[in-house]
Order: sequence, then structure tokens, then C-alpha cells
Amino acid sequence: MVININGVDSTFHRSVENIIRLFFEEINITFSQITKADLYVDINMNNEQEDTKITVLLQDQNQNKNFESNIIKKLDKGITESQKRKTLKHLINQPLLDVFEQCTGLNQPWGILTGIRPTKLLHQKLKTGSSKEQAHLELKEQYKIHDQKIKLMQTIVDRQKTMVPDLYNLRSEVSIYVGIPFCPTKCAYCTFPAYAINGKQGSVDSFLGGLHYEMKQIGTWLKENNIKITTVYFGGGTPTSITADEMDMLYEEMAMSFPYVDQIREITVEAGRPDTITIEKLEVLKKWNIDRISINPQSYTQETLKAIGRHHTVEETINKFHLAREMGMNNINMDLIIGLPGEGLKEFNHTLDETKKLMPESLTIHTLSFKRASEMTQNKNKYKVADRYEVTEMMNRGNEWTKLNGFVPYYLYRQKNILGNLENVGYAHPGQESIYNIMIMEELQTIIGIGCGASSKWVDPSTGKISRFANPKEPKAYNEHYKKYTEVKIKTLNELFLRK
Repeated sequence: MVININGVDSTFHRSVENIIRLFFEEINITFSQITKADLYVDINMNNEQEDTKITVLLQDQNQNKNFESNIIKKLDKGITESQKRKTLKHLINQPLLDVFEQCTGLNQPWGILTGIRPTKLLHQKLKTGSSKEQAHLELKEQYKIHDQKIKLMQTIVDRQKTMVPDLYNLRSEVSIYVGIPFCPTKCAYCTFPAYAINGKQGSVDSFLGGLHYEMKQIGTWLKENNIKITTVYFGGGTPTSITADEMDMLYEEMAMSFPYVDQIREITVEAGRPDTITIEKLEVLKKWNIDRISINPQSYTQETLKAIGRHHTVEETINKFHLAREMGMNNINMDLIIGLPGEGLKEFNHTLDETKKLMPESLTIHTLSFKRASEMTQNKNKYKVADRYEVTEMMNRGNEWTKLNGFVPYYLYRQKNILGNLENVGYAHPGQESIYNIMIMEELQTIIGIGCGASSKWVDPSTGKISRFANPKEPKAYNEHYKKYTEVKIKTLNELFLRK
């Protein structure tokens, strides 16, 4: 399908494309004059006295129908050019969304919102003193978000503030993300830094040397400046891909290097691949008082696991979960993915039935996203996935199932190219929510990323302004330059926390 857009400044091309791609999977969008297209969109902006009027006309050549929508808004005179562009972007997107909903018959519950962190918007409004009612009204008016999504956002915000009562006052602390870039194999949907560990021991040894160095240097800075750590998260990759002895030495380094380790609210280790879990590794976790782990089945259909490149069996997931329980792991998370190749509502119901037999403390239900660099996206024709209607039905089923089984939603994020324009939602039994997941999603404090592919997110303690810095994703590049990247991070920490 070819869609031609006329009348909009290049400043808004990207946001216009993002709205249109909510409705079509395979399209060619052009902003130049062409002779033949399936849909023609004319965007007209008029300034009438103090009002700005935006009209969008959609001409559907295939249906031989026209659709029109407009919005009139008075812009504040004192706003900056940046604020004006942001306002105009929202104003253009609202009638644009309307005409495409009319044309396709598809409703977008998230409205014009294409950002990753919807709940962050609600937090910002509530922090500045808006009532819930006013904040909800503004979300509907500014973004066209439907009531059920706003209700979900509010439930999550309430849950986060219950779990972390001082959520808005943690900028003087930091959290730590530790990236370990190795896995048994790489999954077809994955774009995380993840390298098959087999035959790479030399690279692993060099990487761990750099990781210990980073941990020690960052820990020394935190101790010297009396900065507390809220949470620590070992991710990747699969952190349990390394040996039990390597894990033991790494956690020992953490205990020696980081300040106030006994006061860290939560330490999580991703043990997502069941084929990496052993008694010896669980004993190491227990030794260092780490009892929050993830064991991620993704699906309980063996054919699906084979198709996406996960080399463990369904039975292995179940057995390793029981082993972790027997070894004292009292806070286990599991990840499930809606819309994996060949799966529909029947397969997802089976996955939920199997999950109920284990009953983890928390559960994240992801909707499959075709990430640009993944093997699945590069070979889309190989992977048949459910349509948006069945994917929505599966998401609704997940919402019902979690509610029936005592889980509450506590964090949410969205991705580009996500099936059905849906969301990923983390659920937990009350009191078992992951504090790290809350901190990373709501961007309320600095998170220092150490290790391969780890991204640091700097949140200015004074202004809340956010910036980022990433370590290289490839182990060889990391191994060669980890000292330089550590220096950069310590320099930034000095600028953020020691500024006079």
C-alpha cells in the first residue's frame, strides 16, 4: 500500500508516520508529489485570528471514499518554539488518528501515544499537583487515550507508590544495572547484547575482568560520596550463563565494592534460560542472599521454543522452577510472550494453565515486537504470527487470568512494531513487585549501567533532566576500552552529584 502525505512540514514527518503505521503493517509512506497512491492525505493548517485550525482530509482511492476531521486550538502566546512544535504535533496527530480510524474501522486504545512509558505521563501530572480526575481528563484530551488504558495506568501508578512510598524522593540514590552478554543461544526475537557462550571462555574471562574493575571503581566512588544504592539488577544476556565459581566471585566483588549492601532494597538475577540453572548456581545465589530471580518459559509449547531458538524443553522449565523453590528462591518472576510464531489463543491458554501450576510471585506478559535487528524481523516470511484481533484477545485473557489469580499490574511499557499496538505489562502478587522495574520505567533516579551493552541513564538530581551513556555491546570492544568507559561514568557522576 502506498500513502501520500501533503501539506505537513518536515518537522512533523516522523510523528505523522508513527500514527499511520499504527494501522498498517506493510506500507510505503511518501511526502513527495506522486501520481498514484492508494491513500492521499492532505493536512491543512490555518491561523484564524488567535486560533489554530488543523484539518486532515483522507482520500481512499480503493474505497472511493473521503474522510475528514479537524481541530481548533488557541495556542498560548508565551510558549517557546519547542513547546509550540510539541503542541502542534499533538494537534496534527489527533485528526490524523481520527480519519484513519474512520477509514480502517480500527480503534487505537492508546490514542496518538506512541511513546514507551505511558505511566510516566501520569506520574508527571500527579507530581505537579493535578488531581486524578484532572490528570485523566488531560490524557484523554491531549492523547486520545481510552478510559480502560487510563484506568490501567492509574492502577499501576497507585501500586508503584504503595510498593515504593518514597518513589518521588529517590534522586539522591542510584540503582545499578549489570550487563552480562552471554546466552546458551540467541533467540530469534532478541536484540539484546547476547552472544552464544560456547567456545568463548577467553572472551568471558576478559569480560569478567573488566566487569570486576567497573564494579570496584564505581563502588569506590559511591562509598566516598556516601551515595546509597536502591536496587541492583543482573541482566544481559543471561547472567547465569557463566559458571557458579564466576558468579560467586562476582557477587563477592559486589559485596566488597558497593556501599551499604545490606541496605540495598532488592537484588535481581536474570536466570531466564532454564538450561543455565544448576544446583551449584542456586547455592551461590542463596549464599549471597539473592532470592529474586527470573525463570522465563516464554511459552509452554515445545514447537514454539524450537522455532524461536530456545534450546531448553518445557519440562526443563518446570523442573528448574521446582528446584529453585526447593533451594529457597522465594521471589521468582516468569516472562511470557503473546503472539509468538504459530501461537494463538489456544496455545496461550495452555501456557497460562501451566503457569498456574507453578504460581510465580510475579509475571510479565510481553506482546511480541518485531525489533528491527532481530533474526525474526530479518526473516519475517518464516514466522507466521496471529493477527491483531487474536493478539488483543490473548492480552485480554492475560488480564483476566492475572486478576483471577491474585496478581496486580505494577509496571508497563510499549515498543515500536508491537503486535496489535498493545503493551507489555508486569504483574505481581502485592508486595512482590520488582522495585528495579519501577525505577527503570519511571525514570526517577540515575541507573548506572556497568558491563557489556549496559546503558547508564543519568537523571539530574536537581532538574530531573535525563541523558544516557552506553557501554559497547560487543565483548571485544568492551574488553579493550572498559577503563575509558568507567572514567566517563565517574566524570558524569561528579558533575551530577558533586556540583556546587
